Amino acid sequence: MTDHVPAVPETASSPAALKRMAGVKPMLRQSSTARPNTRRFVKNAILARIPLQDLAAIGEFLEPIVLRERMVLHEPKKHFEYVYFVESGLVSLRIVAAGTILETAVIGHRGAVGASLLMGGHLPTHQSVVLVPGSAHRIRVEDLHRMMNERPQIREHLSRYVQALTLHCVQTGFCGIRHHREKRLASWLCLAGDALGAHVLPVTHDYLSSVLGLRRAGVTETLIRFEEQKLIRKMRGVLQIGERECLEQTACSCYKLISGAYASEPVISANEPAG
Repeated sequence: MTDHVPAVPETASSPAALKRMAGVKPMLRQSSTARPNTRRFVKNAILARIPLQDLAAIGEFLEPIVLRERMVLHEPKKHFEYVYFVESGLVSLRIVAAGTILETAVIGHRGAVGASLLMGGHLPTHQSVVLVPGSAHRIRVEDLHRMMNERPQIREHLSRYVQALTLHCVQTGFCGIRHHREKRLASWLCLAGDALGAHVLPVTHDYLSSVLGLRRAGVTETLIRFEEQKLIRKMRGVLQIGERECLEQTACSCYKLISGAYASEPVISANEPAG
């Protein structure tokens, strides 16, 4: 992970990236024969929540894509072709201005990059950059629009996710103004761990200082204190979350509010009947 705004070698729709994607088949294309087991191959929380018949329908248009570190998925004020249902890895949703970045949310396996534009608006205001490599299912915007119109459950689940993401972005702004450095850092670590689905986060002190708008010395001081309290373990370029419950208690109230919004509905069982 880079310490400042990354110099990204390619975008997700660049000729080089598309060339590597040539010939790749949609992952869920064989829905008629694999439908009873389709859900077990889906890690994305939004896709895991929709009924199996809807999952089979949208699966006709999903394509697998590798998320490489520093890959730009969306640029502000530019039309985009795809929405990305993240399976693994971590994507930073950020505002970039005058060479500095302000991160408003992190998106992992619980989310879809670009979904908020489907619910209103014309052009994205944020840049979406891959922080931690992983994978995703991408779908063309026009195909997803059609699925949302034909399949109300798909629209409903995407709408609920967008509401949670909006709260996340707004609350991040509030948090930056009102809450102390220690609480903000603990909250970010918990949210990033949830989004990534892991206890090991490949982040540096410089990166945390940059995206949270904090002095690097203050970040280092706080992380040293966290390590002394066994909340985290620091290694070169990596932070490992230790006492997770204690870290959550250290975090500000924003963490519970945001995480609660994402967990507002249960994931449908893999054994759910297709009807």
